[in-house]
This record gives sequence, C-alpha cells and structure tokens, in this order.
Amino acid sequence: MPDIKELLPFIIPLVIIQFALLAFTLHHILTHKSYKRGNRTMWLIISIIGMEFIGPILYFALGKED
Repeated sequence: MPDIKELLPFIIPLVIIQFALLAFTLHHILTHKSYKRGNRTMWLIISIIGMEFIGPILYFALGKED
C-alpha cells in the first residue's frame, strides 16, 4: 500500500478541482432564478450532499437552464 505522501500530488489537485466546481455550481444556483428541472432549494441540497463531483455535474447536466 502506498504511503500517503506518495499520493498527495494526485489528491491535492482533485480536491482543488472539486471545491472549485462546487463553488462555481453554488454561485450559478444562487444567481439564477429559473431551472430546467426542480427549484433552487432542491439543487442546493443535491449539490452540497453530492459534493464529490456528482452533485455539480448533475446540476449542469439536468438542472441548468440554457
């Protein structure tokens, strides 16, 4: 099993990308009023609970109005 220090160069960029995607998603949800499916509260809950890429990706695939 690899040491944690060997994995840090791979983990740190993923964590940064994850939080940046979450921040962009939350900003988009809070600044827009219309959604393709659902409402603001539902998308906030999905994005925060599914924080590990899944929630933000679901929002941009299913909820974002073009």
